This record gives sequence, C-alpha cells and structure tokens, in this order.
Amino acid sequence: MDLPRRLLSTLVAGALTVTVQGAAAPGALAADPWADGAPGTVGKIIWELDDNGRLGVCSGAIVDAPGGSVIATAAHCVSSPESPQPPAEVWFVPGYDHGLSSYQRDGWRVLAFHTPPQWQPEPGGDIADLLPHDYALLTVEEKEGRTIQQTHGANTLAFAPVPDGKDVDALGYPAAAPYDGESLRACSGATRVLDGPDAPAANVGGLLLEDCDLTEGASGGPWLQDYDPATGSGTLVAVMSAGTGTGRVVGRPFPEEARELLARAAPADAS
Repeated sequence: MDLPRRLLSTLVAGALTVTVQGAAAPGALAADPWADGAPGTVGKIIWELDDNGRLGVCSGAIVDAPGGSVIATAAHCVSSPESPQPPAEVWFVPGYDHGLSSYQRDGWRVLAFHTPPQWQPEPGGDIADLLPHDYALLTVEEKEGRTIQQTHGANTLAFAPVPDGKDVDALGYPAAAPYDGESLRACSGATRVLDGPDAPAANVGGLLLEDCDLTEGASGGPWLQDYDPATGSGTLVAVMSAGTGTGRVVGRPFPEEARELLARAAPADAS
C-alpha cells in the first residue's frame, strides 16, 4: 500500500492569521464532532508564533503518570526542521471548546518538553527521517496546588506492541479547512500496524486508520482504545503523526523505551 510521506501538521500549519497549507479533504470523509463533548483528559496545545498574533496549535492528552502533570503529544508539535527549537511559551487547554480568547487563563503552562533522543531536527532536514520517533511528553504546571490529573483525570498510556485490528477513537482539533480548530473532532475505526515492504520507512510501526480527514491542528491528538464516557478517558495507544491528505492517517505508538521518557517527564518531587 502506497502511503505518501506527507505530514498532517507542522508548527505553523495551525497559525490562525495565515493561510493553512493543503487542500480540504472530501466532505464524505468529514470527522464527526465528539458526541460526548470535549473531555477534560483531551485538549488543545497553543503557543505564540510571533508578535503579530499568529498562534501555533496542536492536540494532546493527559496521561497517568507519577506527579500527575504529563501530556502526550507528537514530537513535531515540539520541534521540526522548520522550527528546530521548542516554542518559548506553550499552554495546554483541557477540554478546549471555542476558548481562544481565554486559552492562557484556562490553560496549564508547559514547563518542559521531552522528546526521544532520536528526535533531532536539523534546519532544512527531511522530517520523514524522524517520523518513526514522532512522540513526545510535556510536563505542565500545577494550579492552585492541584495537578492537572487531579483536576481532570487521565488516560492510561500503553506502550508498543499495540494490538492489531482493534478499534480506536482518534481525537483532535483540526484547524485546516473544512474545520476551524475550535471543537473536538474524531474518527473511529479499526487500525492495522504498518510493517513489511509496502510501508514506507517513515511509517513502519505506526498505526493506519482509513477514512479519516482530520487536518492540521489534530497532530498529537490521542488515539484511544476502550474509551469510557463515564470517566472521559481511555487507553492511549498512539498520537496523531502523519496523513496522506486523502483520508489515511498514521498514529505513532509509544515504544517500550518511552517508559524512560515518562519517568523524566514526571515532576522532580513526584513520589
């Protein structure tokens, strides 16, 4: 199966005052609004690109971790060949829903970024070479003496290998047409693990989901199995990494070695 190496999102793709690159996907593939409303365990990542009001956006989710302050997202939301350094000030807004005017008040400031050692973007480099390592964890602040996990709950972070053929809910805040990034959208269906000669090297080990047109801004959003509406959480098996622009998207699981990354993402005083 031919899967073009096309990023679903870049750091500037969700900028609100510039034209987002890429054509709108066919309407028949439109991702549905999340029926239960945006749960607090899933949210939007927002940062300022410059002094002219342009904002970068991605998606992410709270994961269960020592210290209760960890967000899972995609590494290309942290840095890329176009922007090799992480943004200066980043906010994660749990349960985001049309909250652009208050994202700093409602959000939790990111204190630290944690990407795998293989994620080393160079200016002008080919991001396809990095995509097998397109996962990251963020450490966020506490607010009023409470952690984000105490306040909103958390998803369980699963590590590869991920069961093949099981249904997932891929969630995120797509900001490119036909979406505006202001509400949580979802695609659901069975996934398969990409391997063998038909899978480009950049996508090997990723999860393929068909018939999904989540666009720029959905990057880093959680792929959840066994979602429980009562708790607003599930098991996070991957984060949104890449897409073809024609209805196929790839989620990147967290490999076994990412357990060390999770330990580093826990606050220093976590017990």
